[in-house]
Amino acid sequence: MNYIIREIRENEYEILKDFLYEAIFVPEGIEAPLKSIIDQPELQVYIKEFGKKDDHCLVAEADEKIVGAVWTRIMDDYGHIDDETPSFAISLLKEYRGLGIGTALMRNMLNLLKEKGYEKASLSVQKQNYACKLYLKAGFKIVDENEEEYLMVCCL
Repeated sequence: MNYIIREIRENEYEILKDFLYEAIFVPEGIEAPLKSIIDQPELQVYIKEFGKKDDHCLVAEADEKIVGAVWTRIMDDYGHIDDETPSFAISLLKEYRGLGIGTALMRNMLNLLKEKGYEKASLSVQKQNYACKLYLKAGFKIVDENEEEYLMVCCL
């Protein structure tokens, strides 16, 4: 699979809506929610007015289209640990999962954040989500959990 990873362009910010929806974990046997779910305030925090100082996004491009995105921002989301630590969001189109693209996006974003001077990054992930392994492999450690989710942090 040939793909490139690059910074998102300002005129592409709108595509984050699609990748936010793709990032919603839907357990097997459960029907996917309507796309309008991303309009809820607790999800809008990931994309609303994207492009500010602490917002960073990399995309994976293959087959002449964007097939994956990883973005971070300092926000009061499920993965929030403090006001200096960016929280991660990542997703790939279903047909491009399992090809190493997500791992490459994670590695590239962690490197970018380190270059920008951040000390750590955080994320929240549902325990049932297959991506837990990806995050652990990328260097994230579980620092807290509840019944459904892990809170993970990666020191840069």
